[in-house]
Amino acid sequence: MRYGVTIFMTDQTIGPSEFARAVEERGFGSIYIPEHTHIPTSRRTPPPTGDGELREEYKRTVDPFVALSLMAAATTTVEVGTGILLPAQHEPIVTAKAVATLDQMSGGRFVLGIGFGWNEDELASHGVTMRERRAVVRERMLAMQALWRDDVAEFHGEHVDLAPSWSWPKPVRPGGVPVLLGGSAGPKLFAHIAEYGDGWLPIGGSGVRKALPDLRRACDAAGRDFAELRIVPFGTVPDPGKLEYYESIGITEIVFRVPSAGADVVMPVLDRHASLVSLVA
Repeated sequence: MRYGVTIFMTDQTIGPSEFARAVEERGFGSIYIPEHTHIPTSRRTPPPTGDGELREEYKRTVDPFVALSLMAAATTTVEVGTGILLPAQHEPIVTAKAVATLDQMSGGRFVLGIGFGWNEDELASHGVTMRERRAVVRERMLAMQALWRDDVAEFHGEHVDLAPSWSWPKPVRPGGVPVLLGGSAGPKLFAHIAEYGDGWLPIGGSGVRKALPDLRRACDAAGRDFAELRIVPFGTVPDPGKLEYYESIGITEIVFRVPSAGADVVMPVLDRHASLVSLVA
C-alpha cells in the first residue's frame, strides 16, 4: 500500500518546496494539488462542499504546474500530480507540453489527475458550457495523448483540430503520463476512464467497493484491462479501520487530506498521518 497527501495550496499556505520535503521525509509516496484558474464572484453553482459560502482556498489556488515543478525539484522519489486539473479550462497543445516537460524533468514522477469542472461561471469564462464540458475534456485529452505518444501527432474533432505536428519533449513513460479521472461513480465517468484514463480518483473514497463492478464492465466494453487501472481513494480522512478496509478490497494507494494552512498547522497533521500509517504497515 502506498499513501499520499493532497492540499489546497494557496498563496497563504505552507510553500511547495517546504511541503514536498516534509511529505517525502515522512515516507509518503505522492502529492496532489487542485486548481481553479479563477473564481467569478457570480454564483450560479453552489459550492461542492455543501457550504453556504465558497471556502477561501478555492479563490486562492496556485498555478499547479509552477508549484509542482518546485515540489519535484525539492524531492527525489515522491510522485507529484494534479488533483485535480480542469482540462476544459486549458488549451491542450500548451498544456500537453507543460505536462510532458514536468514529467521529463522530474524523471517520470508526474501524474495528471483531471476532472470536468463543477463551476458553471468559471467554465463560461473559458468559453465552455456545462453541457459540453465532458466532450471538450475528452477531445482535449485525446489530443494531448497523441502529442505525448506520436512523433507526428494529429487529432480532428468538434472541439480540437490539431494538424500533423511535432512536439517534444515526450513524457518518460511510453504513451504519456498516467491520467486519473476524479468524480462520482457513474456510467459517464466510467466510460471516460475506460476510453482514455489510467485510473479513478473517487473523491472522499466512499462507495468504492460497490462501484468497482460497474467500472470493470465499462473497461470490458472498451477492451481495457481493468486490472491495470489505479483506483485511488482521494482526499480521505484516515483511520486504521478505513485503511485496512481499502487494502482488503485491493486498493494500493490512498490519498489523505491535509488542511489548507501554514506550516504550524500542516506539519502536525502530516506527523499524525505518518504515525497512523506506521500502525497499519
